[in-house]
Amino acid sequence: MDSLFFITSKIVQFVIEPLNLIFLVTLLGWFFLIIRKTVLTNRLLALAVIGFLAVGYLPIPEALTRVLEDAVSKSSIQNINPDQFAGIIILGGAISGEDIASDRGEVSIGSAAERVTKGLELIRKYPDKPFIFSGFSGRVNPRGMSEADAFKQLIQEQGLGDITNTTAFYENQSRNTYENAIYSKMIMDTIYQQSPVQQAKPWLLVTSASHMYRSTKIFEKQGIPIIAVPVDYQTANTLQWREFNLTGGAFLWNMLLHEYIGIAAYQLTGKISLF
Repeated sequence: MDSLFFITSKIVQFVIEPLNLIFLVTLLGWFFLIIRKTVLTNRLLALAVIGFLAVGYLPIPEALTRVLEDAVSKSSIQNINPDQFAGIIILGGAISGEDIASDRGEVSIGSAAERVTKGLELIRKYPDKPFIFSGFSGRVNPRGMSEADAFKQLIQEQGLGDITNTTAFYENQSRNTYENAIYSKMIMDTIYQQSPVQQAKPWLLVTSASHMYRSTKIFEKQGIPIIAVPVDYQTANTLQWREFNLTGGAFLWNMLLHEYIGIAAYQLTGKISLF
């Protein structure tokens, strides 16, 4: 059932991506042009132009993204006592190009690189705390190195291998946020057997700010208390009202629709509780 949910989510994600939709509308307009349905052609081409404007005009997706990013307050981890939390969870989604990492021998970090950099920062700051890096691959057909294995390689390259020898846990099965929580909890249960006193304490959760709301709800549903450490912010306090950026707009729309539809799907399937 979880595999069907995962595959369905990938199909929906492809269909709803704005540039894919604009391409399909343009292609349909070209088809009607061939069969000389000029009225339909004009309407579809006008819709494609409106789509380009809606995607490229940043304030529209930017304003909605800011709502998501502000949905969970950012914790002041500088003031957190190490005794107040059990460990650190770093969600995958930043390490891309699995086959590139295998073939080239270098880990490729994508647009959400702050998940990795913040994770490494916290590991250095709290070397005695256990950390879980959770992530296999978001692809339907994974290839090459898993995200968890790539992060393990980064740990070695950063000279943290010996320091984290007994505190590092790499979860390399999860394909989405729900599975992040499920498999991470299994690791936590093992940690709690060794240190029962940690069971009542929350975990620091590192992920993108736009992804934090859904992640928080999923982990809480699994009975895992968390302290949010959002990173990878895409919005500021002011909106870019005069800027047209097709690439940036498409990126924000993709992320935005992915999150909002993900929240709705997880609520409908009982994986989170919003109320």
